[in-house]
Amino acid sequence: MLAHLPILQVVIPLMAAPLCWFLNRSKLVWIFALLVCSATFINSVLLLIEVMKSGTIIYELGGWEAPWGIEYRIDKLNAFLLLIISSIGTVVLFAANTSIQKELSEDRHTLFYSLYLLSLTGMFGIVATGDAFNVFVFLEISSLSAYALIALGKDRRALWAAFQYLIMGTIGATFILIGIGMLYQMTGTLNMSDLAERLVDVGHTRTVFAAFAFLIVGICLKLALFPLHLWLPNAYAYAPSIVTAFLAATSTKVAVYLLIRFTFTVFGISFSFTSLPLQDILMVLGLVGVFVASATAIYQQNVKHILAYSSIAQVGYMIIGYSINTSTGVMATLLHLFNHALMKGALFLALGAVMYRIGSVQLSQFQGLGRRMPLTMSAIVIGGLSLIGVPLTVGFVSKWYLLIASVEAGMWPVAVLLLLGSLLAVVYIWRIVEMAYFRPPLPGRDTVKEAPWTFLAPIWTLVIANIYFGIDTRLSVQVAQAASQSLFGINP
Repeated sequence: MLAHLPILQVVIPLMAAPLCWFLNRSKLVWIFALLVCSATFINSVLLLIEVMKSGTIIYELGGWEAPWGIEYRIDKLNAFLLLIISSIGTVVLFAANTSIQKELSEDRHTLFYSLYLLSLTGMFGIVATGDAFNVFVFLEISSLSAYALIALGKDRRALWAAFQYLIMGTIGATFILIGIGMLYQMTGTLNMSDLAERLVDVGHTRTVFAAFAFLIVGICLKLALFPLHLWLPNAYAYAPSIVTAFLAATSTKVAVYLLIRFTFTVFGISFSFTSLPLQDILMVLGLVGVFVASATAIYQQNVKHILAYSSIAQVGYMIIGYSINTSTGVMATLLHLFNHALMKGALFLALGAVMYRIGSVQLSQFQGLGRRMPLTMSAIVIGGLSLIGVPLTVGFVSKWYLLIASVEAGMWPVAVLLLLGSLLAVVYIWRIVEMAYFRPPLPGRDTVKEAPWTFLAPIWTLVIANIYFGIDTRLSVQVAQAASQSLFGINP
């Protein structure tokens, strides 16, 4: 059984997605989907323990040896990502049964759970596979189900947001496919480990340079790096609340993983950071993204838009750590992947609770909500403090390591800009706090109650995780450090 953990991570949600249609009642489908997600979470925990203890796990599908067959290769990096995706997928789904009652008609509930599991399948597959073409296949499974999930939104603008995401996502996927095709043309293989070995002989050719450029641009579109982020704000704002919380906490992380996997494992550090000025380009885009997206968030009136632009800024932080190109820098990026998933999962779920109670997430509607929904609003405050990077929260831990990495690399201006970027987060989080706690409740809000426990339980699970992993950093730092060191070939 343990030997099959890598394939079970993908097969369990893949098989469960169509089985949802055999269950007639919405609540039954929710319980079934929740059990499936919990099984993938347990599976990912076992995989991480095994990888940390014994090293990389190689699973050959059908017994066909690579490069002829497809292999799943689980190392410290993708075991960490599997843990992030499966844990967030499970916690967020706990609130789904309550949330979708008001946001989706009952005949769409089964479709929602089926698409949710397919989206999880795609993300697990992207992360677990060691085959470049398989990455594209799972990318499409994940993307197509995400487009459909966003289109389920109650607001008619959800259809336009899904269409925008479809167009941009398809362009990104096409770029990635062209890049993979060029690599196959030059090496005759699709296995990532085999590609890494064969690219040494042809790395100087224009075709390989072009393939590298196509892959980088395609992946940056998927991860919403500034200025390729235009699909993200509306997709997050108009999707059903559960979909926003799920995608905001997972999808961009998978794209950052792909960027790290292709540049470090397939092309290699030497090719990626010395043949082309990738480090400088991405560093500038990351820094500009932090400031432009944070400044844009300050002027938004829809709180989902505020947090969506904040996500674009946080992607900037991840790319800054990656661009520093040191073991500490990449470790800071991996830490921020983990920590940002906790922050945004909590914040968007809390917004879902607000949507459930008052039917709107416009900032003006937050007046006096601190008194009517104290637990939900205090969760938003703690999540916001984590986003800013206040000590004793996870946001502080990853930003602290980003500062250490930039100082170690002699990039003092970058360290100063990181601190200034955090100050912008104070402004847009304060606008929400000021509206909720320092304004009188709107007329007719006397009957508004606190969110139901089915919402509060997952929200506060993530909020407590924000505080716990901000104090006890052993798990997150140790795993991120081990994954980063393995990418740089450092033996701990």
